[in-house]
Amino acid sequence: MKTTSYYPVLMTGDVEGTAAFYVEHFRFKPLFESDWYVHLQSAEDGRVNLGIVQGDHETIPEEGRGRTSGLLINFEVRDPDAVYKRAIAAGLPILRSLRDEPFGQRHFITRDPNGVLIDDVIQTDAALNPGNSGGPL
Repeated sequence: MKTTSYYPVLMTGDVEGTAAFYVEHFRFKPLFESDWYVHLQSAEDGRVNLGIVQGDHETIPEEGRGRTSGLLINFEVRDPDAVYKRAIAAGLPILRSLRDEPFGQRHFITRDPNGVLIDDVIQTDAALNPGNSGGPL
């Protein structure tokens, strides 16, 4: 199997509101919109995509319907401090304050309206992720 694309699809009871959350707070833009599905793409990097689907839509197998839970999405960003300041200013819930971890990350955690955790992170150790690091902070 050759994978040509990968992106998470979040199941929700509020497609429009969830999509608006990611557009407003995480700089996504809609590429496709319907009443039951929205496909978002990062306005800053076209390789970063996110789907939002109505959790009880007929295309979802009955045993899998509902709302996404138990999920942590990582957004690797160049400046978590700036994203953190925007999150605070917007009144987003901060579940883990901005901090440096001994394993080479600087990050904070918030959540979306469905309870999906969002970890905004930069690798501060270039050996862990040279494409995102930019070196030590």
